[in-house]
This record gives sequence, C-alpha cells and structure tokens, in this order.
Amino acid sequence: MIDSLQSLGLVPFFTRQLSDTGLIHDRLGRVMAVQRSESMVVTATGELSVGLSPGLQQADAIARPTVGDWVVLDEAHTRIEQVLDRKSLFKRLGAGSNALIQPIAANIDILFIVSSCNEEFKESRLERYLALCAEAGAMPVIVLTKADLADDADAFIQRARWVQPGVPVEIVNALDAESLAGLRAWIDKAATVALVGSSGVGKSTLLNTLAGNVLAETGGIREQDKKGRHTTTHRELHVLPCGGLLIDVPGMRELRVADIEDALDSVFEDIAQLALQCRFADCGHQAEPGCAVRRAIEENRLDERRLANYQKLLRENAHATATLAEKRSQGRDFAKLIKQVKQIKKNKGNA
Repeated sequence: MIDSLQSLGLVPFFTRQLSDTGLIHDRLGRVMAVQRSESMVVTATGELSVGLSPGLQQADAIARPTVGDWVVLDEAHTRIEQVLDRKSLFKRLGAGSNALIQPIAANIDILFIVSSCNEEFKESRLERYLALCAEAGAMPVIVLTKADLADDADAFIQRARWVQPGVPVEIVNALDAESLAGLRAWIDKAATVALVGSSGVGKSTLLNTLAGNVLAETGGIREQDKKGRHTTTHRELHVLPCGGLLIDVPGMRELRVADIEDALDSVFEDIAQLALQCRFADCGHQAEPGCAVRRAIEENRLDERRLANYQKLLRENAHATATLAEKRSQGRDFAKLIKQVKQIKKNKGNA
C-alpha cells in the first residue's frame, strides 16, 4: 500500500504531519484533479470522487485543496477533512477587482516553463513565470518547443538563457520522443512536474509524448496572431509510465502577482545588486545622479526592457499586496464583529 503512495510522491515531509500513521492505509490520498466542488483523490486502496468538509468549504481559496495536494479523508471516505502542509505551491492572483490568491498546483518539485520558438516567445512573460516559480519553491526549467519550425533556434536558446542565468534551458520538438530525452532526465520516479505556459505552445503535446499515450487534447496556434487555442480545460495530475508525475496547467491569459517581492529580487538579482551601488537608497533608476542601474544600461550591461519589466512587476506586486492586506484586515474585523454579536446574544439568553 505504502509503495503505491510513494510512487505518487509520498515522502516523510507529509507522513510526519499525520497524528496517526494508520491513516496512510485508507484515508491518506493525493488530489489528482479538481472540478467544481468535487476532487478526484487516489488513496492506497483506489480512486475516489469526494467533496469538502464544511470547514474547507468556508475556507479561503488558498486553504482549499488543489491538484497535487496530500489530503486526509473523513472516515466515510466522502469528504476531504484536512489538507496537509505543502512543500511548494504555484499560485497566482485571480482576475477581477475582488481577486484573492488562487492555488494552481501544490507540492511540485520542478516547473517546466514552456514557450515556443516563434512570435509567442517573450522574455517579460518568462520573467513573470520565473518569479512565481521562485515564490512557489520549485525548480524552474525553461522548455522551448517548435524548434523544428524555427529558422534560428539557437537565437531563442540564447535569449532564454539571458532571462535568468543559471536556469536550465531545454529545446525540443514536442512530437519527437527522442528529442525529449533531456526533459525526461529531470523527472525521477517520485518527482512531480508542472507544465505552465501560454495556450498553444505545446504543453499537451509534450504531456502526450512523454506519456507515450494521448492523455490530453491538442490544438495549435492561430496563424493570424500566433495566439494559442485552449485545449486543456482543467488541471490534472498524470502518472507517467516511466515514473514521475506531470500536471498540465491550462494556459492563463492573466498571470497576476502578489506577495512575491523576495522572488522578484531573486529573478532580477542583477538589478537588485546594481541598485545597492546607487548613490541614493531610494533611487528610482530614472535620471537620478549616481544611478548604477542607468549606468549599466548606458554601457550595454543591462537591457532597458528588463529594467522596465522589473519595475512593472514591482508596482503590480506592491499594489496587489497592499490590496490583499486590506482585505485580510477587513476580514479579521468582520470576524471579530460576528464574535462580539454572538457573545451579546449569548449573554442576553443567560440573563
């Protein structure tokens, strides 16, 4: 039984959280898919479609189970009773003015950030994914697809390597199983990998080729604007025949950020280090005297696009983080008010 769960990525980090190790045999499981109010969970004894406990139904989105979570079921095996602490979590800020942080994939070891060797490739988008990956606590690998269709694939490899030095870059033809040998080397038998990237870059094709089977529908990129068609409609954790697990994440039109300031400094470490050399601690890197960042741009040691994207992400993160903090404060105030009202009613009842 335990061996089957280990093949799903069960490690001591999770078992140590159990109050009773006996739960491993029938109540511990991993979330393989989430659709509306139902979660597909695999336990040592089989696959179950379950709901959420009343407490989890009322919890914030970030606390509810997502694909990749390890969970404990109730005794009837009909509801998720507990979500175990995560060792990593890829998340984003949801769309809309009332958005909260949304979990995308939990307990991932490696994030394959997929882009294609055509007009879809954007350094700024890769930087955004890398920041979210750093915040998630996963290892990033940039995967370049459609290499067979590019006139100069080496140019895309070089551009990808410049985005964040040290991040591995793999270039593949997603339809050619032999070209995926480099990717397979990253996936050990208990590793969980998530595929992220824009629609149409070949994530589903990669999944199918790695699995040697059709697990996801595939589409293409519209020739008129090079934008992809959505083929993956929900997140699902797949077990690969050669070992390892893979999550195909649908293409996200909005990839908003919040609470990732430290991650931004990690991805843009070159700018953060230059900023320490500026004459003024609050330098805005515009026209201030003694700005080391502007000097690096003038000397062609730093790309102005990179600075502009760094500043854009900093502004976006600061605004979203402040908004979330205000919402959390309002939520605490409201909960306190409800508690006070209940206490008043209780006192009246006892009078």
